[in-house]
Amino acid sequence: MSDTPLLDKVRIPADMRGFDAAQLRQLAAELRAETIDAVSVTGGHLGAGLGVVELTVALHHVFETPKDILIWDVGHQCYPHKILTGRRDRIRTLRQGGGLSGFTKRAESEYDPFGAAHASTSISAALGFAAARDQKGDSNRIVAVIGDGSMSAGMAYEAMNNAVEATSGQLMVVLNDNDMSIAPPVGGMSAYLAGLVAGGAYQGMRKLGKRVAEHLPRPFKTVAKKAEEYARGMVTGGTFFEELGFYYVGPIDGHDLDNLVPILKSAAAITDKPVLVHVVTQKGKGYAPAESSADKLHAVVKFDVVSGKQSKAVSNAPSYTKVFGTELIKRAERDPKVVAITAAMPSGTGLDLFGQAFPERTYDVGIAEQHAVTFAAGLAADGMKPVCAIYSTFLQRGYDQVVHDVAIQSLPVRFAMDRAGLVGADGCTHAGSFDVGYMGALPGMVLMAPSDEAELAAMIATSLEIDDRPSAFRYPRGDGVGVEIPELAAPLEIGRGRIVREGTAVAILSLGTRLQESLKAADLLAARGISATVADARFAKPLDVDLILRLARQHEALITVEEGAMGGFGAFVLQALAEHGALDAGLKIRTLHLPDVFQDQDAPAKQYDQAGLNADHIAGAAMSALGVAKGAARA
Repeated sequence: MSDTPLLDKVRIPADMRGFDAAQLRQLAAELRAETIDAVSVTGGHLGAGLGVVELTVALHHVFETPKDILIWDVGHQCYPHKILTGRRDRIRTLRQGGGLSGFTKRAESEYDPFGAAHASTSISAALGFAAARDQKGDSNRIVAVIGDGSMSAGMAYEAMNNAVEATSGQLMVVLNDNDMSIAPPVGGMSAYLAGLVAGGAYQGMRKLGKRVAEHLPRPFKTVAKKAEEYARGMVTGGTFFEELGFYYVGPIDGHDLDNLVPILKSAAAITDKPVLVHVVTQKGKGYAPAESSADKLHAVVKFDVVSGKQSKAVSNAPSYTKVFGTELIKRAERDPKVVAITAAMPSGTGLDLFGQAFPERTYDVGIAEQHAVTFAAGLAADGMKPVCAIYSTFLQRGYDQVVHDVAIQSLPVRFAMDRAGLVGADGCTHAGSFDVGYMGALPGMVLMAPSDEAELAAMIATSLEIDDRPSAFRYPRGDGVGVEIPELAAPLEIGRGRIVREGTAVAILSLGTRLQESLKAADLLAARGISATVADARFAKPLDVDLILRLARQHEALITVEEGAMGGFGAFVLQALAEHGALDAGLKIRTLHLPDVFQDQDAPAKQYDQAGLNADHIAGAAMSALGVAKGAARA
């Protein structure tokens, strides 16, 4: 007999729309168990999905998806949604090569009308769908589900401010308030939402319920026994959202399907202005190891369902992220001006370690990268040494501030860009593909990429010595190569690379952690009788022009290698060669970079193989440049 008899009957959401309350509760229990079991096999974002199981069931029961548009902010809580929308048979391929994405994805299902993996986009997208519906004269309904952590970003409020003007029809925003994003949420909005639930005013509003209920929108008067709850919410908590033009409903227990379903039905009937439904949930709900974890098991690798123990591989080298956090602590111990800033990612960036050592010098600004950058600029302008630690892919959201508030003013903000290059299971939305190009384009920027963990330590030291302009260093997800890190790394000479291996025929110039593959490529070439020089560029800006020109003069071919998109380091090198006439004598050159596509999730080694950035590809490119037939065919 199946452990999930009701879930077995649900191929698509329409199959559950006739379920009664008891069946919906059973379906939710089975869906939670299926989610836990699936993620135990694949790894992924667990806690967020467990927190919205009942909400997912209620939304698909009430709304006629996919005709009605349901948009999940970020998308890391969408696993239960995927199970209910025709993808259960593939749910154990989550985040695997050729499998389901860990986020919503338009190409994957008609039930994913808008792809997302960065926060705070859902309300803007939903408003676009609502305006398109109005233009076409359709009558479908639009729902955006956004978490409390995502409400710290200004984009959410920009959309809400525009909502009343942009649509004249139905629009629902579901605020999933679980007091948790990745780390515990920070800032005034988090405190405001928490106050709605815990405040004395909320607790004492029951007596005023019936009187205030007369002022509620018409659809709510049909649910008389819940009227006092709506009234309490509107009186105690709705002021802010009401001022933005929304009807406010809540707070509501997001795990109580008996109340959640009728409330959503009533809210869905409001058409005269947008409505915000404030739902309170528990991240990691229903799985004890998640409920007891500090981050509610936000992200996990494969794990044992019974014990919750994760199958983490043992490494002989520290992760680059941990090296960053540890080295920054060393520097801060010696310099009281060093402060650190993160945008809701203390553990992801390694600043959780720094925060434990220096809590008063650590600033978590929430999911607000634009603010993080300008905040850092203000600190730098008044003589502090801010280190702004933001994933490469997330820093894209603050690029205007990097340009105008930091670079133009030559302020010494240090940008630590984690997750540079490809990131495996998180796929293209989290890959740090573009930072070499977008940071390297800025006048005055010092841009570095370490080839190993000792080099990262040196680059942290270098950035903290730079006091007249901005600097940045990029490093990948994953572990280092096992080299020894000095007790206190010495700063590098700015704009100077290094020769790692001397050769004669071809030069391989690497930026970043492809240096190890470049050395392997040199071994492959040596086996074919081809002598190769391998150089570590260290700096994408300013370039070591003397080194580049020397490599061009002394070798028949030059190969550049980088873990970034086209238009980055290789393009900078070509520009320098052209400016100095180094191409005029017939130098053969190849630039190896990430392909001009958004690469889907897979194991990192496979991703780099697909990208053509492993040792075989580097050697093949060298042989192609030299006119070696077999190498040309392989390349």
